[in-house]
Amino acid sequence: MPLGPAMNRPTDPDSAGAPAWLRDLAGAWIFYSVLPAWPGLRPRFERIARFAPWVGLVLGGLQAGLWALLQGRVPLLAQVALVLAVGLLLTGGLHMDGAMDTADGLAAGDRLLEAMEDSRVGASGAQALALLLLLRAAALAILGGLAPALLVWAAIWGRMAPLVAMARFPYLRPHQGTAGFHRRHWAGLAIELRPTLVLLALLLPLSWFWHWPPLVLIGLVPALLVPLGLGRRLGGHSGDTYGACVEWAEALALLLSALLLVLLRSAAPVAG
Repeated sequence: MPLGPAMNRPTDPDSAGAPAWLRDLAGAWIFYSVLPAWPGLRPRFERIARFAPWVGLVLGGLQAGLWALLQGRVPLLAQVALVLAVGLLLTGGLHMDGAMDTADGLAAGDRLLEAMEDSRVGASGAQALALLLLLRAAALAILGGLAPALLVWAAIWGRMAPLVAMARFPYLRPHQGTAGFHRRHWAGLAIELRPTLVLLALLLPLSWFWHWPPLVLIGLVPALLVPLGLGRRLGGHSGDTYGACVEWAEALALLLSALLLVLLRSAAPVAG
């Protein structure tokens, strides 16, 4: 996975006295999105992964806002397509690039790392792109009016997945790789998860004010299983597979939420 879309944005060197966590948050904002950098604050990139779910909250919120804005004003197919397109644009395709490279690497066997480093997209990478977009599109079409809330939660769960990968598996490129700084500055899962736990503590109570909190929590399943499955298959992780973890965990969180919604709705008349 390449460096973030705005790693080279100019910053103010006089902001070095800001708290390290705030500078890491500013770095996460720059690395994981194409949104404008924060003025007057020099970002730091040593421990940005811990704040990725917070960036996901913003990115998912922007997608949710667009969904709500388009609801009833355009056909559903156009609504889904535009929301997915905005999701890709907001990240600069950062994680999708990693998902495509990972798919090509998985198809290459012993030439895994070589295939992942190749800038050309292979057939497996193209299929991964199509599958991820189709799964998201199907899920959003099913979720309907619940899509805005689930877009936010899927973005959060998806960005928690790389933390699991970093905690459980070695880095595949110990002496190279542009995302190796994630591992070099790793402080342990219990510490790196703290910002995410704060975020969950703030948002989970809100889920009780709308339908079926299980729709929110089911996204935790792919957030755990995707990085574990990929790590065991590959023997470790890299920047590309961190991106793949985000994309697949996010897409599957939406899909599982949609399938659970279908089950709950079909069971409602029986329960009544």
